[in-house]
Amino acid sequence: MACTHKDVVFEANANGWVPSGSRTALSQHQEHPARLPAVGLGHGHKPSGGYVLASDRDDEKDGLCQAITPGVLKRGVTYRVAGWISVAAAEEEVGNHQIGHPVRVSIRLGDGACAVVDGGAVWAEPGRWAEIKGAFRLRESPRSAAAVHVHGAPAGVDVKVMDLGIIAADRKARFSYLKDKTDKVRKRDVVVKLRGAPGASVRVVQLDNGFPLGSCINGEVIQNPAFVDFFTNHLDWAVFENELKWYWTEAQRGQLNYGDADRLLDFCDRAGKPVRGHCIFWAVDGDVQQWIKDIGGDRDQLMGVVQDRIRGLLGRYAGRFPHYDVNNEMLHGRFFRDRLGDDVAALMFREAAQLDPGAALFVNDYNVECANDPNATPDKYVDLVRSLQRGGAQVGGIGLQGHVSNPVGEVICDALDKLAATDLPVWITELDVGEPDVALRADDLEVVLREAYAHPAVQGVVLWGFMQGHMWRQDAALVNADGTVNDAGQRFIELRREWTSNARGRLDSDGQFMFRGFHGTYVAQVTTPTGTKMLKAFTVEKGEAALVLDMDT
Repeated sequence: MACTHKDVVFEANANGWVPSGSRTALSQHQEHPARLPAVGLGHGHKPSGGYVLASDRDDEKDGLCQAITPGVLKRGVTYRVAGWISVAAAEEEVGNHQIGHPVRVSIRLGDGACAVVDGGAVWAEPGRWAEIKGAFRLRESPRSAAAVHVHGAPAGVDVKVMDLGIIAADRKARFSYLKDKTDKVRKRDVVVKLRGAPGASVRVVQLDNGFPLGSCINGEVIQNPAFVDFFTNHLDWAVFENELKWYWTEAQRGQLNYGDADRLLDFCDRAGKPVRGHCIFWAVDGDVQQWIKDIGGDRDQLMGVVQDRIRGLLGRYAGRFPHYDVNNEMLHGRFFRDRLGDDVAALMFREAAQLDPGAALFVNDYNVECANDPNATPDKYVDLVRSLQRGGAQVGGIGLQGHVSNPVGEVICDALDKLAATDLPVWITELDVGEPDVALRADDLEVVLREAYAHPAVQGVVLWGFMQGHMWRQDAALVNADGTVNDAGQRFIELRREWTSNARGRLDSDGQFMFRGFHGTYVAQVTTPTGTKMLKAFTVEKGEAALVLDMDT
């Protein structure tokens, strides 16, 4: 879906760049056509080949800037940052196996001690062009000068910029495009048949959608009647916020606490909600309890407690959790791999698969869908999955946490497309959309949910809470503290209603009634002209051919 010219609010002029940094020098160049990337997500056209090189950089903050015409950027509008970035290796890196550098795009607002807004980031490698796919939104319209600033690579690394632009996101156009895509991905033709009863009335009611939506819960919120009411009526799955994490179940070595998890699991069993197991391990140093850190360099002892954790948790709960996040946030942490070797990550998967072969074992990480974190690009996530699989890991799914702000549908879809190349199911596992303005929050939530629902690789979405005062991000609530449903919550309910198929009609002369319905469970009632009623439950699953529901059998 290419952008139109009216969507582009800023296009960098090669002659408009100025250096940032006391020694930074700028020069213009033309890339060889054979080295140009293909058509990108941003502008929708082939790269021009003309680029500006920033050299002699003394600091990560050094780079190149270009002014933005005053009055162009408006408050409350979501903008995409598009263009191409590359780097040249620093002199000391030539001949080494260096793999690239982070490069960031920022929007500077005002003169002097200006405010800075993140406009995205890429992992740029010498000899290759990386597409920038950032996004930003301003809380207030700039009162003075604004500028684009490209920077972030280490000192001594030359930065190349080609065709940088800022584009206003067109959500209405995007949603219109997604409508047909959603119909193909999430719907199927259904034929209701009954011999010898032309003209009989047909009523079809969808009971559940085949695309699960869930939320995290904890021991406190399940005591809140307003929370429980929204959860039981509007959500299908659960995940425990903290109660299954290792630092919760064994805060002190040898003192196990599964009681909190057991109580939450009992609550979900009574409510009929499946639960994701989050998480067996956490790869980030700051989320590893102190007694494990105190083991220090004793490799055998650390491996022993790792094995005890897997066997204790999965031995207790085998068959209870359909999913497990095995080693959370491996793109951002290496605690166990640094101490036990890279193969320990695959070993965790192998051991978990043996103990609970029915569970889908997930990787789970953040920022992959946002294009703002050079450590968490979709390509790096795919590389991680491939590495685990080479080590014998039975990776059963990819988790995108979804802690997002000012999301752009095209950027999310691009990440999902790349992850889909693994042929693994994708879940958004911890969705919260941060935005103080609740009307904009509703719009942002709709962006994420529509992209997820329209993408064939995505099999479910779990919210990281939904009630004000009971969430990690307080500007992401769908339900206010007093139990009233806000604009974002209403949008959520409206989307669920939109993705529900109910049909009425009559059998034609051939004894058939056809409708196109969303995947999920249904009940059909046929009432013959003589008043005989026939009921049948059925499930609409993915399929190209029409599903035939024969009321005679």
